[in-house]
Amino acid sequence: MDRLLINGGTRLEGEITISGAKNSSLPILISSLLTADKMELSNIPYLQDVTTLISLLRTLNVSFTMHDNMLFSLKADKVNNFTAPYDLVSTMRASIMVLGPLLARFRKANVSLPGGCAIGSRPIDIHLNALRKMGARCEIDKGYIKCVATKGLQGTTIQFPRVTVTGTENIMMAATLAKGTTVLKNCACEPETIDLANCLNKMGANITGQGTKTIRIDGVPKLHGTQHQVIPDRIETGTYMVATAVTGGHIRLNKTNRQHIGIIIDKLRDAGAEIHHAEDWLEVKMKKNEQRAVNLKTAPYPNFPTDMQAQFIAFNSIAKGSSRVEETVFENRFMHVGEMRRMGAKIDIQHNVALVEGDQKLTGTQVMASDLRASASLIISALAAEGESIIKRIYHIDRGYERIEEKFQKLGADIRRLSH
Repeated sequence: MDRLLINGGTRLEGEITISGAKNSSLPILISSLLTADKMELSNIPYLQDVTTLISLLRTLNVSFTMHDNMLFSLKADKVNNFTAPYDLVSTMRASIMVLGPLLARFRKANVSLPGGCAIGSRPIDIHLNALRKMGARCEIDKGYIKCVATKGLQGTTIQFPRVTVTGTENIMMAATLAKGTTVLKNCACEPETIDLANCLNKMGANITGQGTKTIRIDGVPKLHGTQHQVIPDRIETGTYMVATAVTGGHIRLNKTNRQHIGIIIDKLRDAGAEIHHAEDWLEVKMKKNEQRAVNLKTAPYPNFPTDMQAQFIAFNSIAKGSSRVEETVFENRFMHVGEMRRMGAKIDIQHNVALVEGDQKLTGTQVMASDLRASASLIISALAAEGESIIKRIYHIDRGYERIEEKFQKLGADIRRLSH
């Protein structure tokens, strides 16, 4: 397995370009299953999850071409396989979202139970109960979700029992080709969900209310191809902002969208950062030894994102003051804390709350990543630490960050990838 070798203590300085959003790219790539026409998608990041999903779509017989500048062409006019196999689905949670489009267009789907990061319970019951309410017969047999909608999906009203991004997106895609009107309540409001809805509307869908708790989808007989550019990745943006704050650096991030990261900007300003921005770029500057710890509570968008919790714990470990970080989205998302303690962080876990004692001098050592965002937090900790750190299991980070070591190198970090 590859590892990252990091010599800490270097101030980040320079500029980089933010990649397309992973959490937009995956469902938008999947939306190609809803039409026989060609889809042209741009600003898709080069990630392991994207590679895995393309392999899955090819298994379903979707044709795929990658052009210059990561422009993807997909065409699902010859789909003749409706089974998403375990070896592909097991590594990526988002693959569950092929279920809705396959059912909507082809009236049948067999999808392996999904995998992904081990950060807590993410049950599929919400997806299946919604599809059953739309007229599908669904059962779980030998590790596979098997669904049939002999008469097609029917529009209905669905109240999600809790906010779910993949649930909202999966059922929204399914409803585009359903007969009649579907109303989804207690929906996810994330920018990535809006991006998917906007792409579907370009394809001829009739969706309103995206970005609010209630989404209405009036079903149409068929969808057509379109061109769509994926939005910038707000979590990648936030990660580089926090890394800059930790090192007392000054960087500029190009091709990003500050409107999607308002609460991250607010928290970093509270922490002492100076942030300037225009329409599609922002600058972050933090004076060394003036970092102030901040309290956080994760919750669905537009509140503080769970995907930025680990990075801010890394920041709070070296900042002045004590802080309280409450995780309300996933019950098992403090696995990075044990590795941070090995570097000298003082963090006490009490149920779903991390109590962080700041102003610690971190020391480089060997650590192991447990999931995608934990990987990012360990890189940030290593950048702040004295001496050399080695981060193992970085295949997690390759799932969600495009060429992360190259971007940090461009900002002056002493970081390189080691291969056996």
